[in-house]
Amino acid sequence: MPAESTASGVIHDLGYRRYDGPRLGRRQITAALAWHSFRAAFGFGRGAKAKVVPVVALAALCLPAVVNAFGMAQGNPRLVGYDTYQPLLRTLVMTVFVAVQAPELVSRDLRSRVLPLYFSRPIRTIDYPLAKYVAFTAACLVMIEVPVLLLYVGTIVNVHGGAAVWALIPGLLVGLMWSVVLAAVSLFLASLTGRRAFATGAVAIFFLLTFTLAEILLQVENVTVIKAGPGGPPPLAPSGPSLAEKVSGLFSPFTLFDGVRMWLGGRGAALADNVPHVGAFGALYALVLVVLLALSLVGLAVRYRKARLS
Repeated sequence: MPAESTASGVIHDLGYRRYDGPRLGRRQITAALAWHSFRAAFGFGRGAKAKVVPVVALAALCLPAVVNAFGMAQGNPRLVGYDTYQPLLRTLVMTVFVAVQAPELVSRDLRSRVLPLYFSRPIRTIDYPLAKYVAFTAACLVMIEVPVLLLYVGTIVNVHGGAAVWALIPGLLVGLMWSVVLAAVSLFLASLTGRRAFATGAVAIFFLLTFTLAEILLQVENVTVIKAGPGGPPPLAPSGPSLAEKVSGLFSPFTLFDGVRMWLGGRGAALADNVPHVGAFGALYALVLVVLLALSLVGLAVRYRKARLS
């Protein structure tokens, strides 16, 4: 019979310091991941190039509030509304911000294939996308609400007796609506690919294409003037927004935001050329916006459940 082997392995102590601190659980890990993702959305912890887009975007959004404060100091009335804060500028700047920064939060981990390391810890599959979503929603809130708060501060400084706080609340609620939807949609689109350039293009194309589509549909339906020949009756002006005009804003998140805002009692129209008067269709705008948000969140959760199994 063969002799019994007496070989045995040897564990070498290389002198590494052992970790004797507390072992944190699921809640603390998720909170740490959310905080790290929030910092990453503004480029903290990385080089100067990573901070260019967030800094320039925030400065661009704050510029109207600063200009308005100087104008009010000269005796002019406030020209910028809280709930209609420079809608076109906000649309363009937030499109660039979410298109560039959403892939920073999700695409890098997918391409580097580090998700198994996250999921080897005591966190559930839903915790990772939830932390990313909370972090990016908070980042969008900073981008949108800071200019509105700056506008309010500039107003109370230049108005004798101050300004009512309740006038600020609609603007903050509109900003919250923008943030929760933009973060969900952009993270879902960015999570579909690990290539950052493709993710950025997907997010930008979706928001710009849908916004352009809503504008084109409105412009097509808005041409209702009947041309008259020589000696004929005068041209007929449109009596009011048509059905197609009212529903044209259902094709873009940005026009959905304004439709819901007007349905909830907002005065004026932030995107007057795109959403004339939603009327009784305001509830439909809100429903479509909720469905878009739900589909984006479910899609994000499913995407990472699939990523964990792969």
